[in-house]
Amino acid sequence: MGGIGEERTWGATMGMEMLLMTPEFDAALEVIAKLRDAGYEAYLAGGCVRDMLLGRAPKDFDVATSATPDIVLAMFERTFAVGAHFGVVLVCWGDEDSYFTTEVATFRSDGAYSDGRHPDAVRYTTSAEEDVRRRDFTINGLLSDPNAGVIDYVGGVADLEAGIVRAIGDARERFEEDHLRMLRGVRFAARFGFELEAGTGRAMRALAGRIEAVSRERVRDELTRMLTEGNARRAFELLDETGLLVEVLPEISDMKGVAQPPQYHPEGDVWVHTLGLLGQLGAGCPATLAWGALLHDVGKPPTFQRGPDRIRFNGHVEVGVAMSAEILRRFRFSNDDTRQILDLVENHMRFADAPHMKASTLKRFFRLARFDEHLALHRMDCMAGSGNLDHWEFVRDRWQAMPEETVRPKPLITGRELIAAGYEPGAAFKPILRAVEDAQLEGTITTGAEAMALVTERFGPPGQV
Repeated sequence: MGGIGEERTWGATMGMEMLLMTPEFDAALEVIAKLRDAGYEAYLAGGCVRDMLLGRAPKDFDVATSATPDIVLAMFERTFAVGAHFGVVLVCWGDEDSYFTTEVATFRSDGAYSDGRHPDAVRYTTSAEEDVRRRDFTINGLLSDPNAGVIDYVGGVADLEAGIVRAIGDARERFEEDHLRMLRGVRFAARFGFELEAGTGRAMRALAGRIEAVSRERVRDELTRMLTEGNARRAFELLDETGLLVEVLPEISDMKGVAQPPQYHPEGDVWVHTLGLLGQLGAGCPATLAWGALLHDVGKPPTFQRGPDRIRFNGHVEVGVAMSAEILRRFRFSNDDTRQILDLVENHMRFADAPHMKASTLKRFFRLARFDEHLALHRMDCMAGSGNLDHWEFVRDRWQAMPEETVRPKPLITGRELIAAGYEPGAAFKPILRAVEDAQLEGTITTGAEAMALVTERFGPPGQV
């Protein structure tokens, strides 16, 4: 790859033609062309350039320009001033029914960051190099002239070639400006299989405690990206090595050194076991499954007991659900995601009981929302431990073979039928209808008449309930 200041063109050199045949890329090029026709500098910038050099299809294309936000707003027909205070404008290119959005940012030089997140003042500049040098990491500080090649002021191309994540300039200064950059650095290193440059890693360890000042939502989003970009195990190993893990998720850090019974967990302690699950998370996996994998054994450290026969974790599921609920509240997860993650934690041990469950219990187990995630979690749990998949195969086979109408059959009776038969509506209806549904799921009754007969037999005639 080219060094600092050297040009690199796309196309034949990088083999990117097919990856770049997207309307988003075309829209960005049109934006650049219009800005240049008006006499302004404009380049592709940041992550899209990095990804193209790595042979990856960029998720989006950002543009850096010498044009100020007011000029950008006036130049294009459809724009959104989402971050004009920081020099950022969204430009929509295309017709009314089909358009694509390009983020256009003005070259700038930032002042102090007293809140550890945003600059106190922003000064626009005409210097592309000055703009690059206020960015976070060298691999994200690359510019591209689509007609010429890469412009590299900070050694980003060399670091991409060497597989290094290095802060631009003084690492401590970059992390003092925005503390979240420490998590971003870990994420980039894990995502690309890179190493943290030594000075960058030292700065993270020295400033790890500052992450407490970052909003929980921003931390949550970075952690979720780490968990779902395909290299979650490496990400959490780096979080631990940099001292960030104990700051953002002390409950996970507490897993280290918590022994497990070797007959069930030959892999080692709870931390090693959890890393084993994270190592199986593929890129693009559901965020709820990823967080379920991370938290499924969070209740083990506080319930550790070394008994006369073996190590035990009595009640670890119940404790884990309570701890997970607190973690999810802390990170302000949505109600829907919280319910699913807690369901995963709460039910991850039930697979061992499945071969002995009544038909009604097994069918209710299958009713859990997104049951495929429960299957996926249990499989990862087994593979990170003994490797025995007997219970997983039993549940998978029966779940796949059981028709939906068998798992969720139409009720034989409802409260309306009970009222029509003379029963007084009230709290007693719940256990009555539950008993009827159990019998229906077991296959011992199949009609409404049989259901009403069961009610009379088990609960008595109207007036006695």
